[in-house]
Amino acid sequence: MLSLTKQFLRSQIQVPPSAAYSTEVKRHITLYQHPISPPCRAVIMAAKLIGVDLELKLVQIKDCKTQEFLKINPLKRIPVLDDGGFLLSESRAILTYLSDKYGKDDSLYPRDLQARAIIDQMFYFDMGTLYQAMVDYWNYCVLKDNPHDEERYRRVFGPLNLFNETLGVSKFAAGPKFTLADVSLLTSVSAIDAIGVDLTKYPNIHSWSDRSQKMVPNYEEINSKGVEQIKEKFRAWEDKFRPKK
Repeated sequence: MLSLTKQFLRSQIQVPPSAAYSTEVKRHITLYQHPISPPCRAVIMAAKLIGVDLELKLVQIKDCKTQEFLKINPLKRIPVLDDGGFLLSESRAILTYLSDKYGKDDSLYPRDLQARAIIDQMFYFDMGTLYQAMVDYWNYCVLKDNPHDEERYRRVFGPLNLFNETLGVSKFAAGPKFTLADVSLLTSVSAIDAIGVDLTKYPNIHSWSDRSQKMVPNYEEINSKGVEQIKEKFRAWEDKFRPKK
């Protein structure tokens, strides 16, 4: 009898997988962001794919350290999602939250643990290896106004080679289907392209980028402004250190 009672209780608290993607009412959702930030653009792309309307609030990068912004995010960075008072930072955490809570299905971030683990693996590769290599160069040279550092620049090539090899055995970043991993990596790769790295030397990345861009509604509208801001800032930095004739 006790065993049957336990089984009954379990049956009452289990939620069918589809229910998590069909009953949530979309509340007022705000994203604190700046278009120059690839992680911010990744969130906007994911929201478009999932069908979530975001109110975009522009935050200047320098203002992330103000006392007013610290009340929103003590970690002093963007993006930050405000979902009816629930505050969440870190783009990849935001991507998975939006998919789990508001996705019509689990195609972008599957419920299957092994499929999800591969997506997470590529998130961590992006955050800690590929995008980080680009950010290290950008921060040291462009933001801190230092001359070109060849060693830092070349650190970008290793992760690109790894990603190019990965895409040699799978159509998308985490397997045969387009997922949130592709969204995150797409904005990182577009930023690397914007600082003059020739992606045609990485044919698998080049073709993957073309495929992935076609999967995102309004990709150019979402991404082009931020990419152009990176290019403008990079050109201004290059001009400053270009040898005088």
